[in-house]
Amino acid sequence: MDGKIADPAVTGIPVGRSDAVARMGSRGVLRPASSPIAEARGPAASLRRDSIFRRLLLLADALAILGAFLLTIALSSRSLQLTWASAAGLPILLLGAKVSGLYDRDDTLLRKTTLEEAPKLFQLATLCALVAWMTGGLIVRGTLDRHQALFLWLGLAFLLILLRTAARMIALRIAPAERCLVIGDEAAAATISSKLHGHTGIRAKMVAHLDLDKIAPWSSDALSTSKLSEVRDLARKLDVHRAIVAPRSADAGEVLDLVRTLKAVGVRVSVLPRLLEVVGSSVEFDNLHGITVMGVRRFELTRSSASVKRVFDLVCASLGLLAVSPLMIVAAATIKLDSRGPVFFRQLRVGRHGRHFHILKFRTMVTNAEELKEALRDRNEAREGFFKIADDPRVTRAGRVLRKTALDELPQLLNILKGEMSLVGPRPLVLEEDMRVHGWHRRRLELTPGMTGHWQILGPARVPLREMAAIDYLYVANWSLWTDIKILLRTIPYVIGCRGL
Repeated sequence: MDGKIADPAVTGIPVGRSDAVARMGSRGVLRPASSPIAEARGPAASLRRDSIFRRLLLLADALAILGAFLLTIALSSRSLQLTWASAAGLPILLLGAKVSGLYDRDDTLLRKTTLEEAPKLFQLATLCALVAWMTGGLIVRGTLDRHQALFLWLGLAFLLILLRTAARMIALRIAPAERCLVIGDEAAAATISSKLHGHTGIRAKMVAHLDLDKIAPWSSDALSTSKLSEVRDLARKLDVHRAIVAPRSADAGEVLDLVRTLKAVGVRVSVLPRLLEVVGSSVEFDNLHGITVMGVRRFELTRSSASVKRVFDLVCASLGLLAVSPLMIVAAATIKLDSRGPVFFRQLRVGRHGRHFHILKFRTMVTNAEELKEALRDRNEAREGFFKIADDPRVTRAGRVLRKTALDELPQLLNILKGEMSLVGPRPLVLEEDMRVHGWHRRRLELTPGMTGHWQILGPARVPLREMAAIDYLYVANWSLWTDIKILLRTIPYVIGCRGL
């Protein structure tokens, strides 16, 4: 094999021998790999990792189902009891979850998340509640009325999501980190390596990098015994659990053979298709009598979708203003008492279709903050296109508290009511930042900018402007109401944890 293996920081070290090793030092010195699993390596370690996730998820589902029934019975005013038939019903429900694929997703995914499977969990909860309500004493001795059945449904859905989230958190802690071999160019390897760190739901690390152009023997059509043995030996020596393939060529023939070879020796495979950088995940797979065709959804929102999004914004923003109005009054009084100047900070931003509007925030800095910006330019810690200092001297005492708790963002609910912003959407950029966005990425302006979005969860100071524009473009291309709900739910722990604020 004439391929090259490299540490993320070192490339060009030939390893065409059978004693290939997993790690290389910064000086190119080869060192034996330190595997987190002494008794199982490579594909065997992957199977053990997957088993930990499946067993904990199975336990979480069983506890959620039992907990929901027991809680419903305990809070009922009637005399209800579980029957012996319920003992047989539990395995049937768990089998239904298995048939729905709820225990098989994690072995194919790098990022373990529960929100993505929430629709299937609601279906499972609905089926369970309907069966318990309609069987008339078969599962629960006594009769469940409509309110009890509704409580059982909501309680079960909540417990399934909660306990599955907890199970994945525990599994990520006790299971060994997933060791990834990246096959692609150096730019792709650097991008993937950065994405494997600092994000929730992921516990993986890049242990080596292979240049796709240098591994022709792996991607040949003939699956010879010697080639499979060579790939298997390399996977074990590197202790590889997963291979991430980032093809550059439009010709997928070699990539398909490479994926077949890797899967044949038990290595998990993830592929970064370049097409999805444009169309995202909003595709429908169409089977034309044995030929799979991807149907790409239209880019802009339909009138009905835009109306649904606007109604959702109005309802949530109105309820939100009513709920947080006492906090806003306290925040305004604190700002006035802490420093001279207005309560609100108004800044010109670029909105939908390039129209300008003034975003509202609680003032967290001194009134001459913009004048002091140039003097602090050398302390900027943000990546290209943004200005951010962790301990900014322009921030007031009250401002530090408001920023840490994200209360300074609450006045944007008024922008939402005025139609200038949405709850979820592309990041509203200042004029200077917007001028750096070119080409197709300007299609991000097809949607109203959001109070939160993918950029908020990732941390705007950590993501370069060019990458953020691409993320916003894909958000527009893949919009759905469920996507907005997921982003809102993911924003909550982000704000509570005070990350990136």
